[in-house]
Amino acid sequence: MTDTTKKIIYKQENGTIAILTPSPNCELTIEEVAQKDAPTGLPYKIVNVSEIPTDRTFRGAWTINDAELTDGVGD
Repeated sequence: MTDTTKKIIYKQENGTIAILTPSPNCELTIEEVAQKDAPTGLPYKIVNVSEIPTDRTFRGAWTINDAELTDGVGD
């Protein structure tokens, strides 16, 4: 089962941060979900849910340094 305490983040081609939330019923590991669902060629990071801001007011302004996206690259 997928670890529901984790999410996958990556930077879309337009620079906006995207957050993937795996289904709790998924049979894949969080790493397998990231490989499968992150867009081809885009680096991603697996983070704890607690690292995602809960205030979505300025969600479009969220940023991440490209050097932090080190957990893999989408297939």
